[in-house]
This record gives sequence, structure tokens and C-alpha cells, in this order.
Amino acid sequence: MIPEKIEKYIVKYVSKSATSKDLDKLIKWIENPNNKLLFKDYLKDHYAIMFSINDPDAKEVTRKVLDEIRTEKNRMRRNRFGKGFKYAAVAVLFIAVGYFMQLDGDKPQMDTLKPEKKITLQLEDGTVKIIDENQTTEILGANGQVMGLQTGKQLSYDNSVSVDKLVYNTLTVPFGKRFNLVLSDGTNVHLNAGTSLKYPVKFINGLDRKVFINGEAYFDVVKDKKHPFIVNADELDIRVLGTQFNISSYPEDEHINTVLVEGSVSIFDTQENDGNEPQVLKPEQLGSWSKTNKQITVSKTDIEQHVAWREGRLILDEVPFNDILKKLERQYDVTFSNAYTALESREFTARFDIEDIHQVMRSLSEAATFTYTINNKQILINH
Repeated sequence: MIPEKIEKYIVKYVSKSATSKDLDKLIKWIENPNNKLLFKDYLKDHYAIMFSINDPDAKEVTRKVLDEIRTEKNRMRRNRFGKGFKYAAVAVLFIAVGYFMQLDGDKPQMDTLKPEKKITLQLEDGTVKIIDENQTTEILGANGQVMGLQTGKQLSYDNSVSVDKLVYNTLTVPFGKRFNLVLSDGTNVHLNAGTSLKYPVKFINGLDRKVFINGEAYFDVVKDKKHPFIVNADELDIRVLGTQFNISSYPEDEHINTVLVEGSVSIFDTQENDGNEPQVLKPEQLGSWSKTNKQITVSKTDIEQHVAWREGRLILDEVPFNDILKKLERQYDVTFSNAYTALESREFTARFDIEDIHQVMRSLSEAATFTYTINNKQILINH
């Protein structure tokens, strides 16, 4: 069995998040012939499920290995060839079991990993820019004026810029990622995976501070009595002055959920169906709006399970199995096919902290007594 620490190094390497120290420890462990076999078996079980290794073309292997070494060297800014070359052993193993692996029998060759999805920023004129989380980039307006600055996983807008009308940007975060946005008034917004937020690059004096969300975000709103802050989600408006709250409004979900952490918020049905009155939430309350009957219900809730995603954690408290799969798809950027329909009506309680998708699936399969296979980012659940 592979030690838990070594397993983490393997996962970090595959996900391109390993440090040089991680790689040193992984390589040292793999140098043992017995460990090399464990390593290859682990990759079979977790990254291919069923495959056979063909004899690869030597030139192609060499090219792939060199590409891998250059990537590692560039990412870590290594200058000494001797230090970088030691990673060739790891690269070869991954190439052998990844690039050249095939499914058993006459099934078609397995696809290579899909390109990583990127965070994007759409400007007012429709131009779409890719956000590189490893870079620092200035965000420019139509006239070349610097509107904001993106540093790593945060994008901040400058309140001192001169704007005489509302100009909108739209930030989109794909599955498997999270991002932080600081609006021009200082309001801090944490965006969850699979979320899109449309907002003004600068709020205009005399107008409400209004943004539009599709997905999930945690808002820490700067107080401004003269300019209420409004979050629009589908047919719902959440109006605040200064407060902290979480809103989940994914298109595939039946409800739009607002959880108040501190302060006060009012939830409005923008269509004013059946004369519904605004609902005012108190801290530790959940306001749930049904897309079917257009009604808002308010109940007490455990805040942590709604905001744990900010730290990459997942807390499930009697959550239907189908809803669990949706959360996992967003958090880990995977796709599920469930052939075990009897699970759909069952509810589960669980807590996941830093586990990867393989560890999560092992835990769920043991609790719910099902089998599964993982092929790239496709997960099939069987009886």
C-alpha cells in the first residue's frame, strides 16, 4: 500500500501543483524497485481503471519527457539542467501509463487529459481575456485607463478611476476553481466553481450598487447607506447595505439559497408573483426561493455547511445523492453518469476537507455500497 504522504505527492504532481521538494521526495521513493511497481499499479487503479501498456515509440517518449522537464523547469524557474533532469524518471512513468495507455480489448484508445479550463474576464466591448492565476495583469478600460489589477487568484478594481456611466465586466470561474474579486467600493466577493458574476467596473454616485450572479458566491459588502447593494439572481434580488452572506443560484438547482452570516438582507421576488412580500433574514437564517412555486421560505441553518467551500471543504448534511453529484462535479471538474438509480432518493451526511476525487469516491462507495469507474474526468456509478 502506498503511504498517504506519497499518495498526496502523486496527486499534486498529476495536478501540476507539486513543489520541487515534493518531487524530490516522490522520486526518492520511486527509486526503490518495489515502490516503482506500487506506483504503476496506483496509476492503473486511479487514472486508467482498465488498460494495457503498449511499447511506446522511443522518439515520442523522448520528446514528451523533454517537454515535461522544460515545463517543470519553467514553472519552478530552475536554471541547472542536472537538477531538472532527475525528474525524467517520473515523467517517463506518467507518459507510459498516461499517453500510451489503451483500454482492454478492441475499445478505442483512451483520450489524453483535456486542456485545463481557464478563468475568463469579459469586457464591456465583448473582448474575453484569460486570467492566468500565476501572473499579475492590469485591467484596462476602452480608453486605455487602468481600471483594476489582477494578482494571482484575486482581481481588484480601483475606485479612483474616472467613469461617467456604468461599464460592466463579467468574471467567469469554471468548474474546479475558485476566485476572489474586490469591487471598486471595496466589497469582497469570493466566487465558487461554475460561477459567473456581472458587475460595474465602478459604481456610480446616486445609483444602486447592483451585480448579477449565476452560480455561488460569498459577499462581504462595504456599508453605504446612500447606495444599497443588490445582487440579482434569476428572478430574485437580495438587497443589503453592509453585511456578509452567501448566495447559491446555479441554473440546474431547484432553489436559490441565501444564507446570512451577519447584518441584514431583504429578499425580493423581482416578478412580484402573487403579491409576495420581501423576506428579511437574520443571521444564521436560510432564505430559499423555489423556482417552481415562486415562494420564499425562511429557516434556521448551520452556516458552516454553506460557506465551507471557500476553504475547499465540502460539508454534506442529509443531502440527496443527486445534489451531492452536482457539488462534486463543480468542485472537482468531473462528470457523472449514474446507472444506480436507486441512489437518487437517498440522503447522505459526510465531510470532506482536502480529499481528492478518488478519495471522495472511495468513501461514498463504501457508505452507499456501489461500485464506480473513473475514466479521465468521466465517472460511472454502478450497482
